[in-house]
Amino acid sequence: MLKTIDLVKRKLNPNLELEGVVFTMYDARTNLSLEVVESVKSSLNRTIYNTIIPRNVRLAEAPSHGMSINMYESRSTGAESYRMLAAEVMSRGEEL
Repeated sequence: MLKTIDLVKRKLNPNLELEGVVFTMYDARTNLSLEVVESVKSSLNRTIYNTIIPRNVRLAEAPSHGMSINMYESRSTGAESYRMLAAEVMSRGEEL
């Protein structure tokens, strides 16, 4: 992904900046998810958002119904996680 961002920056948009990294499809039941998060945090010198988007059935279903998660199932864990991420992104913008 970082190579793609660098390519786009060089070829199309020199002002492109990576705001941060968001972990998605996180499954707390597996060691692999935890290992991936820890590995990326230790090796990637980038901003990493605290909000993690979990693997969620409702999140997977929403696009097949042509709806956002907030329209499809606003009370789901996935919808709440995306609202938390939005608040975190907005609060970081205020800090700049």
